[in-house]
Amino acid sequence: MKPTPTKNLTKKFATVAALALALAPLDAAAKRAKYTESTVTDGGSVSGTVSFEGELPIDAVEKIKITKNNDVCGDGDREVVWVDVKDGALRGAFVFIEKIKEGKVWGKPEFGEYLVDQEGCRFAPWAQVVRPGPIIIRNSDAGVLHNINAREMIGVEKGRTVKKTLFNFGQPEVGEISDKIKPRRSSYIAINCEAHNFMFGFMMAPTHPYAVVVAEDGSFSIDGIPAGDYTLVAWHPRYGLKEAEITVEAAGAAEANFSFSDADAN
Repeated sequence: MKPTPTKNLTKKFATVAALALALAPLDAAAKRAKYTESTVTDGGSVSGTVSFEGELPIDAVEKIKITKNNDVCGDGDREVVWVDVKDGALRGAFVFIEKIKEGKVWGKPEFGEYLVDQEGCRFAPWAQVVRPGPIIIRNSDAGVLHNINAREMIGVEKGRTVKKTLFNFGQPEVGEISDKIKPRRSSYIAINCEAHNFMFGFMMAPTHPYAVVVAEDGSFSIDGIPAGDYTLVAWHPRYGLKEAEITVEAAGAAEANFSFSDADAN
């Protein structure tokens, strides 16, 4: 039996749709602009704070019962702090310059490669900036199977996030495993342990070194910036993105502050 025109048309649309889906990651990946390292003369800086206004949401801290590996993970409930505020400072937030194409050399991290440690059934640090590429995952919990799942968060800019797995593996022994953070479409990354439903963390893997995690008091500082006009962005995993336009003068110091509230929740 020959296919009917309707079936042919349906098949054609399906082929086009599949092709579009296949090409979409490549188009989006192209938007992760390449970065050129150079010598920055008379680089400027930007500093400021990230704060929180108003009442905290009732689920700012989630209590999850610890049901396994109690000798290492502890007893009772684990408090997962999704919105960490102290004295008005919003901690666990990131600040970065958007789409900067050229600037300072990206220095080596303290341990030679970036490190995520699993200790006491927690990820340490909770938030960090990493350079795309090699990363060390350490299991410091003797006798505990961890299963780390790192996922690229696509669509943060639109407030409709889809998570795509970068790597997902079990780590049953104390020691270190090396893997790579290679996001194709987004710099935002969530991590969790598939073996313990109370272990979470976040990373940024931008294409350039002009990104930081805010300090405990909500402050941030980014230096070595070539003179020019830029868009500075603050990201909180719960509340999304906020932007500020800044002008950095040669050897100058710009300032920008960000304020979030529960009304910003995605």
